[in-house]
Amino acid sequence: MFFRKSSTFADNDLLSVIRACRANDPRAQRTLFKQFFGYAKSICLRYTSSVEEAEDVLNEGFLKAFQHLDSYDETLPFKAWLRTILVNTSISHYRKNHRQDQHSSLEMGEQVAVNDDIVDQIAAEEILALVQQLSPTYRTVFMMHVVDGYSLHEIAGILNHNEATVRSNYARARQKLQLLIKQAYHAKTGSTATIPYHEN
Repeated sequence: MFFRKSSTFADNDLLSVIRACRANDPRAQRTLFKQFFGYAKSICLRYTSSVEEAEDVLNEGFLKAFQHLDSYDETLPFKAWLRTILVNTSISHYRKNHRQDQHSSLEMGEQVAVNDDIVDQIAAEEILALVQQLSPTYRTVFMMHVVDGYSLHEIAGILNHNEATVRSNYARARQKLQLLIKQAYHAKTGSTATIPYHEN
């Protein structure tokens, strides 16, 4: 029977953990997974509608990371490299599972302007929960553009969508999120005050 020799690594030495993972050491893989689980999950949650879906994407992302560790440049930050894989995995998950949603519509009505004071009273976790309420297409376009810095033109190419459709989805995602933030603020404060709005 063949026994694979375990690699030597130190939990507090990321480079040694990564090198052990390259040697397919399962203990090192578990260590790397645990160290970056929270970070990775926060990224996947931005693109998914539930914890369960986020964890599915996270597991797929880590699998890809382990498979492509040889391409990681050790002179560059590992977090940034892992983040790119997780974002790409999240986008692939959307393309595989939610393409039929790309023409989902939202009636364009009042444009709700939400000021900073309101946003400040809503915790980051609550805002993330509101983002998860967006449709998969709105959520993906919004996160790619606002958080991950893709241009709308780039998003259109990556998702194989018409650029005009992407621009429309982004505008509608912002409108929907503003409405959700307004509702969350009123629920949190019991306020019934009307938030000013403007038309395009």
